[in-house]
Amino acid sequence: MSSHLKHVTIYTDGACSGNPGPGGYGVVMLYKDHRKELSGGFRDTTNNRMELLAAIVALENLKERCSVTLYTDSQYLYNAMEKGWAKKWRANGWMRNPKEPALNADLWERLLKLCEYHHVKFVWVRGHAGNPENERCDRLAVEAAKQPDLPPDPR
Repeated sequence: MSSHLKHVTIYTDGACSGNPGPGGYGVVMLYKDHRKELSGGFRDTTNNRMELLAAIVALENLKERCSVTLYTDSQYLYNAMEKGWAKKWRANGWMRNPKEPALNADLWERLLKLCEYHHVKFVWVRGHAGNPENERCDRLAVEAAKQPDLPPDPR
């Protein structure tokens, strides 16, 4: 299905100092011999929002439809996408069950739309376990969260 698409490898991570608190995301994008690093942050956010935003920012930076392998150390992101939880939450009006709303519906909606355009395979990696690109994303996210005058999270 995706053999005619360019294949991009993406690593993402989110960080938060306090939860909620100042947070950041980090992205490493790899295509052939090209490398792109992205990061940003918000002054009052959550770790899960930063994990999601890292994936969104990465996919939004692709200039054309691509086949993507996206590595994350977030079980929240990985499980919601690979096990279909996010699609179920959307189908149920952003409810996890009849009494509990799904958090971060704004970001899940953006991510699901991007994944309908790109062919994305999410792969879970253990955080802080020596994967060089995951470690780089973590450093980018932590540094972004420490920046002065972070903007508010537009949730």
